[in-house]
Amino acid sequence: MMFTKRLREAVSRGDVTCSVRIWPSARVKAGGRYRTGFGVIEVISVREIALRDITPELARRSGFSSLVDLLKIAKHGPGERVFLVEFEFLGEA
Repeated sequence: MMFTKRLREAVSRGDVTCSVRIWPSARVKAGGRYRTGFGVIEVISVREIALRDITPELARRSGFSSLVDLLKIAKHGPGERVFLVEFEFLGEA
């Protein structure tokens, strides 16, 4: 999984432990370990949610200052399905 540069430090500190992704289909699975470019995360859970389930609180938990800020980053491809990915940072690769 890739993270925008401004989130990398917060993810590596463990301050950000979830991510909202808008994909055509789930790209990760629970229990999977994924390289981020600055370390490795392990996905704890991944579940599909509705766009209306993305709250300002969830945006903040994901490392963004607002819902609009999160959606600018999350909706960058052709996907329409919304996934909430909970993860743990395991350390540098």
